[in-house]
Amino acid sequence: MTESVDFLQINLLGTNESKLRFDKLKAAMANASIDCALICTNTNIYYLTGRVFRGYIFVSTDREEPVYFVRRPSTLRSTSGEKVVHIRKPEEIASALGAINAPIALELDSISYSEACRLAAATGMTAPAGNVSAALRAARAVKTPVELAKLRLSGERQSLVYEHIPHLYREGMTDIEFQIEIERASRLGGCLGQFRVAGREMELFMGNVITGENADTPSPYDFTMGGEGLDPSNPIGANGTIIKPGMPVMVDVNGNYTGYMTDMTRIYYCDNLADEAFKANELSAAICAELASMMLPGAKAADLYARALQMATDAGMADYFMGHRCHAGFVGHGIGIEVNEGPVLAPRSHDIIQKDNVIAVEPKFVIPHLGAVGIENTYIVGANGGQAITTARTEPVELD
Repeated sequence: MTESVDFLQINLLGTNESKLRFDKLKAAMANASIDCALICTNTNIYYLTGRVFRGYIFVSTDREEPVYFVRRPSTLRSTSGEKVVHIRKPEEIASALGAINAPIALELDSISYSEACRLAAATGMTAPAGNVSAALRAARAVKTPVELAKLRLSGERQSLVYEHIPHLYREGMTDIEFQIEIERASRLGGCLGQFRVAGREMELFMGNVITGENADTPSPYDFTMGGEGLDPSNPIGANGTIIKPGMPVMVDVNGNYTGYMTDMTRIYYCDNLADEAFKANELSAAICAELASMMLPGAKAADLYARALQMATDAGMADYFMGHRCHAGFVGHGIGIEVNEGPVLAPRSHDIIQKDNVIAVEPKFVIPHLGAVGIENTYIVGANGGQAITTARTEPVELD
């Protein structure tokens, strides 16, 4: 069978989109006094090409075009003039690049020490020199129109799945049985299933469904919600609790339908949810609306966190805000290819809100002996504030 041209093409973004992303990265590199970089992680290769391959991308602020070094698949080629070099090992990079008169920065936040040392030696350096990770995060934090379109589509599809969630419940279900049905509906609705998280300290499968007092079980991960999980190897989320009348069921599942994730949380229940839960959910929705109105270009991310905390304090809910026995240190986060991008809405954040940031806001409450309550929405930052792209109804919904 003949391979299609689309499969052979190294960069699937198109000339204009590709140039826009590389120019953003070069600007961020220049701002960090980085002249050139070698990029090799799946997330950033996908950002810069629209596909994942095993290899490296050399980017220089002095060169118009990048150089793609491909290890696998060997079928990748250029049909648009890009320089593609097929290699077996990184030691072949230096001869293809020629003389480089500046240290080559690496993704030191994401690759191992041994890999960094090998790449440094392979490109003529005695030790790793320069870290391009922050520049990549800065470039990715402000989305392009193409990225925003993907995020809007993920939001639409995720919202459709959430509207179907009440019909998936059967009496006597455990939280994990309910989660599996939601995961199945998500996959049938087009969810890719992949849940990319930056850093080595957090892991998650397709999301988190949590009910009852399990919500107050601390987790080692810096997610808003904890939960015991099913096994100590992944200590978060559903633990087999039977869903009972009066229990709030918090659903926060995968929104990756396009390679770009949206993040949404909603509350469900079967029979007689306590008034306290409804009030906490209303407060969460009010905080989301307030922060969306404050989400203006130039605003300080730390100010948004402070306003959320103040609203929770004024309502007498500060002790339950973002957890109870264990509190998350933020109320919102950037999102895109990974679930935890910039900016971060946290008390010590130095981030400044920019137009076309995409931010998930998740003011949640863990109420002892009741459970977790609150919503999460994903917003695109515009000139007049944040526009929600996750649109499922925000009030608690009774399960069928």
